[in-house]
Amino acid sequence: MSIHPTAIVAAGAQIDPTVQIGPYSVIGAHVTLGAGCIVDSHVVIEGHTTIGRNNRIHPHVAIGGPPQDQKYNGDPTQLTIGDANHFREFCTVHRGSIPNGKGTIIGNQNLIMANAHVAHDCHLEHHITLANSVALAGHVLVGSHAVLGGLSAVHQHSRIGTGAMISGGAMTVQDVPPYLIAQGDRARLRGLNRVGLRRLGVSDATITALQTAYRMVFLSKIPFQKALSMASTEAPDDPILNSFFEFINTSTRGCCRAIQ
Repeated sequence: MSIHPTAIVAAGAQIDPTVQIGPYSVIGAHVTLGAGCIVDSHVVIEGHTTIGRNNRIHPHVAIGGPPQDQKYNGDPTQLTIGDANHFREFCTVHRGSIPNGKGTIIGNQNLIMANAHVAHDCHLEHHITLANSVALAGHVLVGSHAVLGGLSAVHQHSRIGTGAMISGGAMTVQDVPPYLIAQGDRARLRGLNRVGLRRLGVSDATITALQTAYRMVFLSKIPFQKALSMASTEAPDDPILNSFFEFINTSTRGCCRAIQ
């Protein structure tokens, strides 16, 4: 274990012997740091925070702080972080706000860039990129392989689907279905994230079927629920398409409107 003499590690913290902790960092008593983690200088990790293996935490990051929620009364809520994530300078990740709840959860191999904020009770899956100064309000769900451009923001309780892309500066107040692009203030659907789909190895046939479904659901003059039913009935049985329709059907905030 390599802990700089100016770092403060509270009694009770569970630190793997392979962890490196840099100058002037502060690790709280209820923190767990897994093997291979590197904590650079001036980092604060507090609260009931569990961090997995091989995470890199750059200078001036604040992880596990209390939620910015006026209803929060100091309960020992949770933050759980998986493996191989990168947290860049000055980003913040807050623990949950609900006693005995799941808390804030971040999966594996995500990149949280400088000045980004992940609020209380968010759930980020895997291989996500939050670019500089992205702001996620409380209870936001972000699916795997999503990309959120710099200075974009997501309203509380909204969902960003798997493989979706949010353009820089977009203000997203409703759900963005999987594999689509959203842009603007307020964000509207622009079309398929074709580059992302190809990077994920999705076949041309599936991309074409998804494009057909998108046009019918979001661009046709058919009433929304009828168009959704028609599109899901006519689409081939495919995991990508099935997840697209399931996401829309389970939306509670409604999905962003499309640019016509």
